[in-house]
Amino acid sequence: MIERRPFDELASEDLGWLTARRHFSCDARDDPSRSGWGCMRVWNDEEIAPNAGRALQVHANIEIVTYVREGTVTHTDSLGNEGRIEAGNVQVVSAGTGIRHAEYNLEQVSARIFQMWITPASCGGSPAWGLQPCPAAEHAGCFVPIASGLDSDRDALPIRARARVLNAKLTVGESIEYVFREPRLAYLVPSFGTVDVNGVRIHARDGAAIKDIDIITITAIERADLVMVDVL
Repeated sequence: MIERRPFDELASEDLGWLTARRHFSCDARDDPSRSGWGCMRVWNDEEIAPNAGRALQVHANIEIVTYVREGTVTHTDSLGNEGRIEAGNVQVVSAGTGIRHAEYNLEQVSARIFQMWITPASCGGSPAWGLQPCPAAEHAGCFVPIASGLDSDRDALPIRARARVLNAKLTVGESIEYVFREPRLAYLVPSFGTVDVNGVRIHARDGAAIKDIDIITITAIERADLVMVDVL
């Protein structure tokens, strides 16, 4: 099954300094598939206004993966970490027993991000933070792990969850395949561009909820940048 979830039909929020579309909603009690996807609890498509952001927030027992699509986000936390997450970079906050962190857009242009929350395989552990660029041209044309709970994904930022967050960059007409280790859940969103996923047309910022499929073939109708979470 591949279910297209159109961007324009996602739950929305407008706080002035923040506009967001939510692929999952904790309030979707009448539809469990919209309250999460396996161990994935949140996938937000957010735009943060210039010189705005979130003050210190407390989180525990959650893995927070942030992929910056456009602009720059500045991170600070109670561990003393500080970093600028530029477009094309990925950040992981492993909340563990508890962490306070803030995210601001200190630039003069809006920042656009995907933020994903994933339930860890077990509770507790020391909180941790990591930041790195996503692989660029040398990895074009294939999915590359950017955050992962698999030891074999050595170049990815570690997360404490049974999941992999992957990125792929495709040129027009290019096709790639991804083989699942067993039929299970995955969720794919193009940050830009339109793609065909096993015959289902997925436009920029739409969601593709994937379930019980052994292999997907993705063909780029337009130049595309893809983010996918494979829930192990």
